[in-house]
Amino acid sequence: MDVIVLGGGLMGTASAYFLARRGAHVTLIERNRVGTGATVASFGNIRRTGRHLSQLPLAHRSLELWREADQMLGRDVEFRATGHIRLIFDEGSLADMRAYAEAARPWGLELEELGQREISSRFPGLGPDAIAASFSPHDGSGNPRLIAPAFAEAARKLGVAIVEDAEIDTIRRSGSGFVVVCSKGTFAAECLLNTAGAWGARVAAQFGEEVPLDACGPQMGVTEPLPHRILPVIGIWTRDKDHGAYLRQVERGNIVFGGAAERVPVDLDPGHAVADPTRLPLQLRAVARLLPAIAQVAVIRTWSGCEGYVRDMLPVMGRSATTPGLFHAFGFSGHGFQLGPGVGDAMAELVMTDRCETPLDDFRVDRFGRAT
Repeated sequence: MDVIVLGGGLMGTASAYFLARRGAHVTLIERNRVGTGATVASFGNIRRTGRHLSQLPLAHRSLELWREADQMLGRDVEFRATGHIRLIFDEGSLADMRAYAEAARPWGLELEELGQREISSRFPGLGPDAIAASFSPHDGSGNPRLIAPAFAEAARKLGVAIVEDAEIDTIRRSGSGFVVVCSKGTFAAECLLNTAGAWGARVAAQFGEEVPLDACGPQMGVTEPLPHRILPVIGIWTRDKDHGAYLRQVERGNIVFGGAAERVPVDLDPGHAVADPTRLPLQLRAVARLLPAIAQVAVIRTWSGCEGYVRDMLPVMGRSATTPGLFHAFGFSGHGFQLGPGVGDAMAELVMTDRCETPLDDFRVDRFGRAT
């Protein structure tokens, strides 16, 4: 089977790799360079905690692949299962965490509840005012700069043709397949997989499928290195968006942080997002609540990226509802990094076998037209 994959981020490169492993002849077309869109702007969080319950089977599938990534791809993509801790500062958030933990248990996610003493003894320096925390020991982080190029290189070795810096002119259904005309030539295939990220809704609309998606950019930053090593990824349970910060320390000592700031709107033409420096003070105050030591270090870089946010914050995944041979996997709403390998594997299974062992019904592209 011939497949064209549109989009060379983590979803697209992983899909191309797993399609090729299943015997497909794949061409991946990317408007810029592989891995330079939403993937490289990602925080690098590999978490299952707090996900919509219907995403957990996909998240579990993906975690297994993250564990195999170094051997599978032939290079270290810096997956580290250091654990994921979410601090809690008020009784309402504690109740929210406990309710989620109870609901997630049948879906295969076990969360450990930590008290104040356990937090201070196991993770000194974190959230001194926290009253409790959840801990997921098997989650962690990976390097957003490495993972998509690693999948792309592994896919090339399996025969995938990767076409970069390709501006799309037209995409059309032709006979029993699809034709994509771009600045690098004309390509035809039986199947088309739309992994175009924030541009994915535009592709879907060409086939009569409307998805309410907004393009936005997260506010991300990184500090100078700290000598003290903080192992887990750190987040917070809160309903207050002004406090929704998160951070992790990379092996070189720098603290990467995000959250607690409104995402900036992004014009898809050209699709470049720039961090807003006026939002940094609020963000740093929220991050310092989790890690007071960050107030003593310098921020050396800030950045943003173009991400696609769907109205209900769930991705679009699965078959087209209008066009045979068309498949979608986009709109991961800022939380797709952990899911990436699982998305690629699941979509390859669906395209090649017409079935998928991971339930995808909640992510159907036509859900927005259903009666509510």
